[in-house]
Amino acid sequence: MKTVLMVAEKPSLAQSIAKILSRGLNGACSVHEYTGTFAGQPVHFKMTSVCGHVMTLDFLGKYNKWDKVDPAELFSQAPTEKKEANPKLNMVKFLQVEARGCDYIVLWLDCDKEGENICFEVLDAVLPVMNKAHSGEKTVFRAQFSSITDTDICHAMAHLGSPDHNEALSVDARQELDLRIGCAFTRFQTKYFQGKYGDLDSSLISFGPCQTPTLGFCVERHDKIQSFTPETYWVLQAKVNADENRTLLLDWDRVRVFDREIAQMFLNMTKLEKEAQVEATSKKEKAKQRPLALNTVEMLRVASSSLGMGPQHAMQTAERLYTQGYISYPRTETTHYPENFDLKGPLRQQSNHPYWADTVKQLLVEGINRPRKGHDAGDHPPITPMKAATEVELGGDAWRLYEYITRHFIATVSYDCRYLQSTIAFRLGPEHFTCSGKTVLSPGFTAIMPWQSVPLEESLPTCQCGDTFPVSEVKLLEKQTSPPDYLTEAELITLMEKHGIGTDASIPVHINNICQRNYVTVESGRRLKPTNLGIVLVHGYYKIDVELVQPTIRSAVEKQLNLIAQGRADYRQVLGHTLDVFKRKFHYFVDSIAGMDELMEVSFSPLAATGKPLSRCGKCHRFMKYIQAKPSRLHCSHCDETYTLPPNGTIKLYKELRCPLDDFELVLWSSGSRGKSYPLCPYCYNHPPFRDMKKGMGCNECTHPTCQHSLSMLGVGQCVECESGVLVLDPTSGPKWKMACNRCNVVAHCFENAHRVRVAADTCGVCEAALLDVDFNKAKSPLPSGETQHTGCVFCDPVFQELVELKHAASCHPMHRGGPGRRQGRGRGRGRRPLGKPGPRRPKDKMSALAAYFV
Repeated sequence: MKTVLMVAEKPSLAQSIAKILSRGLNGACSVHEYTGTFAGQPVHFKMTSVCGHVMTLDFLGKYNKWDKVDPAELFSQAPTEKKEANPKLNMVKFLQVEARGCDYIVLWLDCDKEGENICFEVLDAVLPVMNKAHSGEKTVFRAQFSSITDTDICHAMAHLGSPDHNEALSVDARQELDLRIGCAFTRFQTKYFQGKYGDLDSSLISFGPCQTPTLGFCVERHDKIQSFTPETYWVLQAKVNADENRTLLLDWDRVRVFDREIAQMFLNMTKLEKEAQVEATSKKEKAKQRPLALNTVEMLRVASSSLGMGPQHAMQTAERLYTQGYISYPRTETTHYPENFDLKGPLRQQSNHPYWADTVKQLLVEGINRPRKGHDAGDHPPITPMKAATEVELGGDAWRLYEYITRHFIATVSYDCRYLQSTIAFRLGPEHFTCSGKTVLSPGFTAIMPWQSVPLEESLPTCQCGDTFPVSEVKLLEKQTSPPDYLTEAELITLMEKHGIGTDASIPVHINNICQRNYVTVESGRRLKPTNLGIVLVHGYYKIDVELVQPTIRSAVEKQLNLIAQGRADYRQVLGHTLDVFKRKFHYFVDSIAGMDELMEVSFSPLAATGKPLSRCGKCHRFMKYIQAKPSRLHCSHCDETYTLPPNGTIKLYKELRCPLDDFELVLWSSGSRGKSYPLCPYCYNHPPFRDMKKGMGCNECTHPTCQHSLSMLGVGQCVECESGVLVLDPTSGPKWKMACNRCNVVAHCFENAHRVRVAADTCGVCEAALLDVDFNKAKSPLPSGETQHTGCVFCDPVFQELVELKHAASCHPMHRGGPGRRQGRGRGRGRRPLGKPGPRRPKDKMSALAAYFV
């Protein structure tokens, strides 16, 4: 019997498809196996998945090191390679294990350009290990689907096609362009400005071909607000008595005037009038159109403006709803349902829903209204609810988004809202005024979308031309023009779509990036207010090369990428031409950076004037200043040297102790009282002293053989959770002593209230971990007969085993756990458990450590 491998983009999607095709398969496993028929023959099916992209594009070797390469080389000279997107998952090996011996492969990746690209990443991994095809036999198949329903999945399985290589190439081109252009500009401006200014408060001064124009829209609106000058204007307001209990407010036909004397003249001409005469009346039936079918951009707009959900969060929520089968594919530019789309099927699913059952049943009985003709982008049908769900079932933001999608769909097949608009035209002296009112005739789609309903207004009195109404008041109102407000996320999404910045899938990512980089902050109403850094960057681009921030050049690139996807443009030619354009712009940007630097000088403080004195430099022995703003670092103004520090923690001086190698004072990094902490030498952290060390290592990973703070002196034994870490005693943690892994998040709490804990020179005869000397508090000693001193192994000694517990463990993917003895306790929960036995301590002794340094 032949075997068919089927690969989906996400585990939950694989589970859903396998359940539909296999009918009742246990969906808890990561690989779903069952028997069935394929191409008219009995086969063994294996259904599995990847987790998004299998591979990612990156530079080779030295080109990943900022200090070793001129950023200009990244445009052409730097070679690139495809690396595993998440090495911890070991996804390539996992796919090859499952594909070995298979005869066919069916690709169930998302049906968009990114999905097509992942198809070929999967094929590159599995084709070398699959059974060889007979001459001319087709072995690679592509499933095309838009929702996770029985009908859609079975139809896709019955009409398999082939993956689209052109669409995959367009994604490859976009990845390479974004990598080379983004990295070159980002590396240059980050190194240039962080080396001069201390309060930028951003760990990365990034540039992106899509990200930067997105920021440009926000700063453009900020500039309009700042340059706005309010103007005073005057409005003539009149009121007439409709009857004894009701007055009508009349709107002036001139609307407003900006000259007070003229406004006063009009007031003088009308204020003495006692009656307003009706000049004309009209009644006209109007319709408010039902919405177009829902696409991604409109969903993101409404999620931000009405539901208070950021674009990225809304997209992630929609993707979960899709993989669970509640809605159709959420990434689509189409707002038009094809003629053969079954609209009644999804509608019937909602016929018993407690919130809108009556509306749905009425539509099914009276007949649905064909949705408006929208835009057909040729990708996926509009976003549609595929099965009913309740608030209890989904909860929180998932329910709110699902409810909106469902109400929107029902509205698209409902009838337009019809209302009667009545207007009365008045003359008051020489001036003309009007009064309008609306009366709903048929609510139509607004019954299911009440927030779109026509506002309730008082009905106008019945009158004829020539009738008069007594004037109750005429007055002049003084007002001022107001500036525009900051862009909302919804408005920014509209601008990005209009100018072709990003795709329906990447728009949320670009908006999230400018927030993460501290270029904008999200204010109330989800309005995006640029920070000083964001404003200065954009103004700097304006000054040097305005095309770097304007949407025109990226929009042109997107059109070229779409031509690649359609097979109408050559991948290499588009890539080469675009990189050549940006390479020239980069060189001009570097030569003209002084223009942006002038703006930076006005807004930010130089390194020497930032921060507070903390520790002494090992070269000049003067105090270095600690700069807490991102990225945190120490700066010696005398030597003009800057030393980066570990992020996401606090830094303080470590007992005024010095590194034996370079005489720099040590500092202590801590993530909190219950987290990790370790000392580090600022110089060694940035310039590793030994060949077996890397940049960014603290004393808990330093292999110095005799330093009292090093791994050699404080290392206890191999971490029980990760493969490469060592549990290191934290000598500053007493009396609540702890050991922490120098690679992962494991923290072992031990010997609470002990007076002293030291790492002994001897090792355990069983597990080779270092022994610990512990002096206990006499009043709280766990030792028999009131003894206070004990030496033993924390892993093997029965006395110590009861006193050591894990507080926090790092997560690990269930598909790729370690061998026996390491499977327990994975996950990020906070439950405590006893410490398991480790592997040998590394390094085993001081002699082997010495050998490692000088080989």
